Amino acid sequence: MAASSAGGFTTPFLSIKLRNLHGDVSFLRLHCQSFDISAAAGNKNCRRFLSGVGDGVDEFKGGERIRRICCCCSSDAVILQKRRGEKREEWPRFDPKKSSAIARRVRSQALPSLPFASPPVRFRSKPRCSPRTSGPQSRDTPPKRDTGIANEKDWGIDLVNENINEAGVSEDGSIWHRESGEELGENGYRCRWTRMGGQSQDGSSEWKETWWEKSDWTGYKELGVEKSGRNAEGDSWWETWQEMLHQDEWSNIARIERSAQKQAKSGSENAGWYEKWWEKYDAKGWTEKGAHKYGRLNEQSWWEKWGEHYDGRGSVSKWTDKWAETELGTKWGDKWEEKFFSGIGSRQGETWHVSPSGERWSRTWGEEHFGNGSKVHKYGKSTTGESWDIVVDEGTYYEAEPHYGWADVVGDSTQLLSIQPQERPPGVYPNPPLPPPIDDLSSSS
Repeated sequence: MAASSAGGFTTPFLSIKLRNLHGDVSFLRLHCQSFDISAAAGNKNCRRFLSGVGDGVDEFKGGERIRRICCCCSSDAVILQKRRGEKREEWPRFDPKKSSAIARRVRSQALPSLPFASPPVRFRSKPRCSPRTSGPQSRDTPPKRDTGIANEKDWGIDLVNENINEAGVSEDGSIWHRESGEELGENGYRCRWTRMGGQSQDGSSEWKETWWEKSDWTGYKELGVEKSGRNAEGDSWWETWQEMLHQDEWSNIARIERSAQKQAKSGSENAGWYEKWWEKYDAKGWTEKGAHKYGRLNEQSWWEKWGEHYDGRGSVSKWTDKWAETELGTKWGDKWEEKFFSGIGSRQGETWHVSPSGERWSRTWGEEHFGNGSKVHKYGKSTTGESWDIVVDEGTYYEAEPHYGWADVVGDSTQLLSIQPQERPPGVYPNPPLPPPIDDLSSSS
């Protein structure tokens, strides 16, 4: 997502983030760490803005925007670079020990967390019986966080062409089962599916997985997977992924939609996370993307939502909203949005914090871009009395097209597109879609 700059200085924060899993780690741990970065020396010509999604601080010196990025490894390492549209994954958090330092102009940098240790569960797939009845590969790996929607090639969906129903016992005593089938319905509906799973000898850990492939006479095609599992430590997880191809009922334009949901929960702590991602594309360049996320570590919880929309004709809108809270009553958040077309547009946002006593601090900011490529109107204010309203010489940067669009998703959906529906019998046509509802005009005055 394109970065956006927000106005002013911010309060101290504490950062929490769940890092993606590595290969042999069966779950993840949350790790908290915070540190402060002092504000720049008092330069009256330098005005700082909080970036809603960037990894640092936008500064303005002599009418030029630069980015100050704080390195996690060394507080002395500072990099100045031109502003770009990099995406921010770090999540600011408030440090209760420093809540009295609101007046201090400091800034924090998020630090990625470490996974919480949990011995990986391994199911040996080599059975005692012949290779003909060998069990499926181990599926005991939890989903990874903040990875978006995987491509179909990463899921390895391999549906068999015959009905099977088999089970076995591996050398370590774990059991496995696998079955497949096919369902038929109206309008040429066809669903091919495969289910499989396994369980350790003592029953303390298990995994399940279902693959499916759907189609009908209208041209609808779908691929999907659902996975779940738990290990001996009580960690549990669930995820589902699907992609579909269909033709819009009214415009007759081809569309591809992809979505994913993931969640994981710790068995030893009050910790876990949930994600929902979606992407929609059509053949004329219309694109919509978004995500909802939630996480918790004991007494702290946080949320994140973001969205992008491209109309295929140059208009784009993006937004992000993040907030968090503790059981003590401390709350904080950051949000921004932008809308552009042909270089003309606006950005606006807010950073806010509420203390356990109910005291609220906030800073709002905005930008107006006129399309001439050289002038930007910036304005903002905060509850501490600061304010600004200036016009600066600055270029306008925004992304008018998605970095991953229709051509990309078609190229990555070869298995979806290769689904072969049943042949339509002569003289048989799909049921036509119902017309949209019409308002009852007799009830209006």
